[in-house]
Amino acid sequence: MQKGSMELLWSSSHISGGNAEYVEQMYETFLTDPNAVPEVWRNYFEKLPRVTEQVVRDIPHSPVREHFANLAKVKVRPSAAAASPVSDHERKQVRVIQLVSAYRQRGHQKAKLDPLNLWQRPPVADLDLHYHQLSDADRDTVFQTGSLFIGKDQATLGEIHEALERTYCGTVGAEFMHIVNTEERQWIQQRMESVRSRPEYGSDVKHHLLERLTAAEGLEKSLGSKFPGTKRFGLEGGESLIPMMDAMIQRGGAYGNKEIVIGMAHRGRLNVLVNILGKNPGELFDEFEGKARYQGSADVKYHQGFSSNVMTSGGEVHLALAFNPSHLEIVSPVVEGSVRARQDRRDDEVGDSVMPIVMHGDAAFAGQGVVMETFQMSQTRAYRTGGTVHIVINNQVGFTTSCPEDARSTEYCTDVAKMVQAPIFHVNGDDPEAVLFVSQLAVDFRQEFKKDVVIDLLCYRRRGHNEADEPSGTQPLMYAQIKQQKSTRELYAASLIEQGIVDKEGVDTMETEYRAALDEGKHVVKSLVMEPNSGMFVDWRPFIGHDWGAPGDTTFEEKRLRELANTINTIPEGFSLQRQVSKIYEDRRKMAAGATPINWGFAETLAYATLLEQDYAVRITGQDVGRGTFSHRHAVLHSQKDGQTYTPLKHVSENQPRFTIYDSLLSEEAVLAFEYGYATTQPNTLVIWEAQFGDFANGAQVVIDQFISSGEFKWQRLCGLTMLLPHGYEGQGPEHSSARLERFMQLCAEHNMQVCVPSTPAQVYHMLRRQMIRPMRRPLIVMSPKSLLRHKDAVSSMEELANGSFQTVIDEVDDLDKNKVKRLILCSGKVYYDLVDKRREHEKNDIAIVRLEQLYPFPYDRLKEVIAGYPNLKKVVWCQEEPRNQGAWYNSRHRILRVVHSFRPDKNLLLGYVGRDPSASPAAGYTALHIEQQTRFIHEALRLDTH
Repeated sequence: MQKGSMELLWSSSHISGGNAEYVEQMYETFLTDPNAVPEVWRNYFEKLPRVTEQVVRDIPHSPVREHFANLAKVKVRPSAAAASPVSDHERKQVRVIQLVSAYRQRGHQKAKLDPLNLWQRPPVADLDLHYHQLSDADRDTVFQTGSLFIGKDQATLGEIHEALERTYCGTVGAEFMHIVNTEERQWIQQRMESVRSRPEYGSDVKHHLLERLTAAEGLEKSLGSKFPGTKRFGLEGGESLIPMMDAMIQRGGAYGNKEIVIGMAHRGRLNVLVNILGKNPGELFDEFEGKARYQGSADVKYHQGFSSNVMTSGGEVHLALAFNPSHLEIVSPVVEGSVRARQDRRDDEVGDSVMPIVMHGDAAFAGQGVVMETFQMSQTRAYRTGGTVHIVINNQVGFTTSCPEDARSTEYCTDVAKMVQAPIFHVNGDDPEAVLFVSQLAVDFRQEFKKDVVIDLLCYRRRGHNEADEPSGTQPLMYAQIKQQKSTRELYAASLIEQGIVDKEGVDTMETEYRAALDEGKHVVKSLVMEPNSGMFVDWRPFIGHDWGAPGDTTFEEKRLRELANTINTIPEGFSLQRQVSKIYEDRRKMAAGATPINWGFAETLAYATLLEQDYAVRITGQDVGRGTFSHRHAVLHSQKDGQTYTPLKHVSENQPRFTIYDSLLSEEAVLAFEYGYATTQPNTLVIWEAQFGDFANGAQVVIDQFISSGEFKWQRLCGLTMLLPHGYEGQGPEHSSARLERFMQLCAEHNMQVCVPSTPAQVYHMLRRQMIRPMRRPLIVMSPKSLLRHKDAVSSMEELANGSFQTVIDEVDDLDKNKVKRLILCSGKVYYDLVDKRREHEKNDIAIVRLEQLYPFPYDRLKEVIAGYPNLKKVVWCQEEPRNQGAWYNSRHRILRVVHSFRPDKNLLLGYVGRDPSASPAAGYTALHIEQQTRFIHEALRLDTH
């Protein structure tokens, strides 16, 4: 504490003592005209926190003191004047205020945003003086400025109009009047109007901007000359992105951010890798030349991620660029999940320590639904990250589509962001100083209000969709202009030469030095930390190199297990439970005492409690997970008196790890992507996403295909995410029966993930514990039950939980004479209980039923061991409740055959299929048809008379 206090005093010593009066005078000047103070002080004052929620803008003290001094000189206070008619000047005063409001609302429609100058926009009537019944004759008339932040209370109409034009109709167009929060609107108004959206930057800042533009253009020229025609999805035409990213990182670091996580699609990715994250250009050249080393199947260079540390004025900052497939925008929620995991690791509930920056393409931002889902998540308890800075790299064309009537139904590609009242700053990419201004403004807004903010970087694409594409066939006018358009660097260099800040020789030297550094394979990011602080990121080494056979002891001392069982069933005194919930907890207390067997919900809860006891955190999200879709979990309790909630698993022990459980918004794609991002960042947390019904995972198929099943082998990204997908045929129709097991089985290869179908409470208990206790981190896909949650036979004992383990194969449990067994049925999931009930009813004791609890990786050795126990087998059949073309059959048949054929080859043991016929639909829509189908195949499997 003492050290922290001393550091605070030391950091503020420059504004204390003899400097106080000087600093106060400078602050007074800043409040009136920010451009009138040195840039370093302007930056300092801009980042000062608000004192209260109500104060959005400080006011100079000198006018206040002067006002009271004048009052003291007035000896007789005049009486209130009688009411008088409204004067013409007063009417015009109102119209001036309306004019100010019009510019704030619609100035962006007049702004000079298009660097190609091709936009044809109709005049905005609201911005004309005559619309407000004002004219040039009023320009010299003095009016009150009202809420206009131009440093004075009164100004001529000409001054007011000029200030509005410069602020809102220059190369920055701001949309913020849709925001209902007055403080946020006034904050933006003050920041923009006080400097007319054009802060005065020093020559060193301008020189740095030129250097960053030179780097951006230099890399593209180098790659273009070395590897002509090779796809690289270059940044040419959007080079201002590099100084923008540089400014944001430095600004974020100055605020004390320790990590910045970046997401982006392929355009400009190589440039960001080299010029922002500091990837060695020599490594990039090796990738182009095919010399790079890789593991697994790898991925193209413009999908690759990277991480590094850079130095800022606020200290070292860890940068992480997320890996991303070509499914545009899907990386956004992945980044958010990674950021939330990092914030949780730092116990950052606000979002001060880790900042997300996500880049988008204009066409994808307007067209992809996951953008809306991600915005909708941004302020929810489960998924908020303290605000995201969004950058739209607006090429004004999507592949070959550039006609706005085809690309979207909104004015701007960014209009979707208005749904969460995010401010949107459109900026002309050919004005680097305007780009710098909005970059700093966006980070400041995020830091101040912890909300999303959007920058629309208006630029162009000098090449086609890729470097081998010819775009003039579909955009002839645009590319005719682009061919004669000077680059952003050229335009800015000419401007600085004209200002006398640099000369032609200095510009050429800057370009030559950068190109030489590239050719020599040197790092070109000057702020790069060559020996990064390893404490800033997670050490994944303990989890590398393990396969699914890695040992994991899931036993747990029985006495302590019973103690935990009692702890998580203890409800605070006076907490009023709903009647059915109270009965569930009463039953669980009996289970803890050993009076009744343990059911599914209690075993699952005990798995979480024991993991928390062993220092593993747990995070569960999904629709209705607090209660559970089928009312089996009730991990979050709701008081019937006052609506307060209580989560027993948050009270396992005093210093336990974090237990997080949240009901999600009604989204699958963005939510599952978020949890993937979280799981790839936090290996010591059991991360679970539960679908309301298993087939709802359809909506997240991109995440499953591009990340969960293949991320490790494309990008070497380990992930221990667990998916609980309710699955089972119980007559509920096509949409609530199947979790589409066959799709997951088709994706299985190279031991990339686990697919399990547990059939007992003990199995789910050990399966969940094994997922964390084993050092391996790979996805776990679970076909979880519905009716089995309360099935009378789907129970386990406390001893099975304490002393057992997860069984990949469960042998016959009835006391059959194995020598007399002629037929063996293999199955998974709920159908086992249907089969065993009917077998017991008909006493078919020559048929054994064996459960495959892990379908992948396939348990060859264990299944072979089980089958070997039946020496007189004639036939093995696979029985499933799914249609033949679905379920596990087609993707497991060859694996089962391998085991069956290895059993006494001289016997030529046969393998058969029993189940529903092939079907285009997952399940029958009518209960009667469902029962008829199930009765038929159950009888066929057991060789019963169907009549």
